[in-house]
Amino acid sequence: MQSDDSTTPTDLSDSTDPAAIDDPTDTDANRVALAFSGGLDTTVCVPLLEEEYGYEEVIGVTVDVGQPDAEFEEARETARALGLEHYVVDATDAFADVCLDGVRANAAYQGYPLGTALARPVIAAAIQEVAEENDCGALAHGCTGKGNDQLRFETVWRQSDLEVCAPVRELGLTRQFEQAYAAERDLPVEGGNEGDWSIDTNLWSRAVEGNELEEPSYVPPEGIYDWTAAPGESDPETLTIDFEEGYPVAIDGEAMDPVELISRLNERAGAQGVGRTDVMEDRMLGLKVRENYEHPAATVLLGAHGALEDLVLTKEERSFKTTIDQRWAEKAYEGLLSAPLVNALEGFIAETQSRVTGTVTIKLTGGQARPVGRESPYGVYSASAASFNTETVGDITQGDATGVAKYHGFQERLANTVIESASEAEDPLEAATDGGANSESEDDAIESDQAETTNEDR
Repeated sequence: MQSDDSTTPTDLSDSTDPAAIDDPTDTDANRVALAFSGGLDTTVCVPLLEEEYGYEEVIGVTVDVGQPDAEFEEARETARALGLEHYVVDATDAFADVCLDGVRANAAYQGYPLGTALARPVIAAAIQEVAEENDCGALAHGCTGKGNDQLRFETVWRQSDLEVCAPVRELGLTRQFEQAYAAERDLPVEGGNEGDWSIDTNLWSRAVEGNELEEPSYVPPEGIYDWTAAPGESDPETLTIDFEEGYPVAIDGEAMDPVELISRLNERAGAQGVGRTDVMEDRMLGLKVRENYEHPAATVLLGAHGALEDLVLTKEERSFKTTIDQRWAEKAYEGLLSAPLVNALEGFIAETQSRVTGTVTIKLTGGQARPVGRESPYGVYSASAASFNTETVGDITQGDATGVAKYHGFQERLANTVIESASEAEDPLEAATDGGANSESEDDAIESDQAETTNEDR
C-alpha cells in the first residue's frame, strides 16, 4: 500500500484481513517465529504480527549461512531495541554441504551459479526447528509477493502443521509504506535506508540489486562489488583442486572442510576478479529482473569439476548428464531439492560421480578461472591412441576408418538427393510415389552399394 496524502502509514483498512488468513487462536500456541534479519521488512513485521495478526509473542530467528558479522550485529541490536526474543542458528556447515552437492550437479541457472536459492531452504528448515522447539504455532517471513524467496521458504514450512504468515505480501505493503510506518512507530531502522543497493550475502554468493540496477541499460559502478577486485589488477596465479567422487576436498594439496575450502577460494579467486555475473533473470512468477552476482569460489569449483568430468565420463554420459544437471538446477532454483524427482536425479549423479576423482589445475587471471590441466586414474583417455604420431589405435589401423567415412552421412546425402529431385519434379506427389524423384543412374548407384553389403555386415 502506498503512503500518500490520503493514506496514513497505519491505514491498513484496504488490506486483506489477516484474521481471515491465519487465526492464531486456531494454532497450538499464540506464538510465531519470524525469519528475522533486522532489516526494514522483518522489523516492520514484528508489530504487524502482534497488532494486525493478534499474536501475543513474536520470536526472531536469524540463520547463519555465511553472512558478514555486521549483519548478525544489526539483527541483535534491532532485536534488543524491539524487546524481541532472538535466536541465531549456525547452519553454515549444512549450507556448505548443499553447495558442494550443487558442484556435483554443475548447478547453474541461466548462466550463473546458484547461491541464494540453495540457501533459502536451509534457512527455512533451521527456523522451523527453532519454532517447534519453542512451541510456536506459526512461522512468518517478510518476503513480498513478487520474489522467489516466499516460495522457497513456504515449500519447506507447508510440510509442517504450523501456520504460515507473510505480512508484507498479505497486507500488500510497499517499501514506501514500510518506511513511513517505521518512522511513525519509531522502529529501530534508519527509515528503511539500508544503502544504495539491496544485497544478499551467503558463503557461496553475493547478490546485488535495486535502485539504478533495475534499469537494464545502467552500467554498474565498481562500488557494487565487495568480493571481487577489478579484473587484471593482480598477477596471474595457478592453483590445484583435488576432487573425490565429485566433491572438492583440497586446494594445492591441503585438505580442508567445505566451509574453509569455499572461504579460501572466495579470497584467492576474488582477488583476481573471478566470479562476476550481470544477468537478466527469469523468476518463478514470470517476472524478468536484473541481478548482479559475485561468486568466486563457485566459479572456480564449477569450472574445475566440469573439466574433470570431461576427462572421466564417456561422451554419452556427458551428454545425458547435461539434461540431468539442468533439471537439478531448476528444482534447486525453485527451492524443491526435497522433491522425489531430485532423489531420482541424484541417483544418476551419484553413479557418475563415483569416478570423478582427480586433480584439476586452474589458472586465475583477468577475471577468469581457466582449467589448464587435469588428471585422474579414471580418465577415459589414451595419449597414444589420440596422438597423430602413432599409426594405430590398438589393433585398429587408420585404413579401417575408410569404411566408416563412406557410411558416415550416407542417409543425409540420400535425403538431400531425394529432396532436390522432388523439388525439381513437376508433380511432387508423383515423384514421391512412383520413384520419379530418383534418376536411373541414382537407383543403379544405390543398388550397387547394396550388392556390396555382405550377409555378415547385415
